[in-house]
Amino acid sequence: MPFQKVTPEKLSTSVVKQIELLILRGVLRPGERLPAERELSDKLGVSRPSLREAISELQERGLLAAKAGAGVFVADVLGNAFSPALVKLFAAHEEAVFDYVSFRRDMEGLAAERAAIYGSDTDLQVINAVFEKMQQAHPKRNPADEARLDADFHLAIIEASHNVIMLHMMRSMYDLLREGVFYNRTMLFKHRARRSELLEQHRLINDALQARDSKGARAAVEAHLTFVERSLADHSKSLRNELVAQQRLEHESGRA
Repeated sequence: MPFQKVTPEKLSTSVVKQIELLILRGVLRPGERLPAERELSDKLGVSRPSLREAISELQERGLLAAKAGAGVFVADVLGNAFSPALVKLFAAHEEAVFDYVSFRRDMEGLAAERAAIYGSDTDLQVINAVFEKMQQAHPKRNPADEARLDADFHLAIIEASHNVIMLHMMRSMYDLLREGVFYNRTMLFKHRARRSELLEQHRLINDALQARDSKGARAAVEAHLTFVERSLADHSKSLRNELVAQQRLEHESGRA
């Protein structure tokens, strides 16, 4: 008969599984510090030796990392998504920028569609809360704050899609975006008219999600990222035009 004796699971194994799932589902993020040992053992309802055994196993697996005098942190597992050489290659070629935006349009359109279908009411509340922060930040005209909230808004949608592979892949992509590898997001928010257009685009995305209009949410995300792509192309063209103008001015000044 295909039966085996049921054996009780070690407490440390249960702790390992719980922390693994929190990392897998994106609840615990790379670089996030775990609570102190006493507090965490109380929260989990296990002894400190069992907790230490679990932490040690997760460290061996590369999911947690201890920093002397600072505590235990979720390892930066996303940092290995792209090699340093490939990151430098992305940063050096404009082609990568537009491929990145195209990739985002495909992935985030799908994520928005999934979020409208599979996202919980709480997921949608989180997305709406981030959008409300975007509205509050708009009159302050701080491009850095607006760019940060823009990233938070899109990541909240990806989280609400409840696809863990997409979640971790897109988080790694956004880490590169935050570092300016693909483009400087603050550039998009420096033009007054463009800022208003971007806010309205995010409003349309949020409205569709709150209405659980999956097709509308996908279309709104795709339209938004097409706008971003066009804005980046216009900015790139203006930079090239300015370079040519400077060369002409330098040449004209030399002729005088």
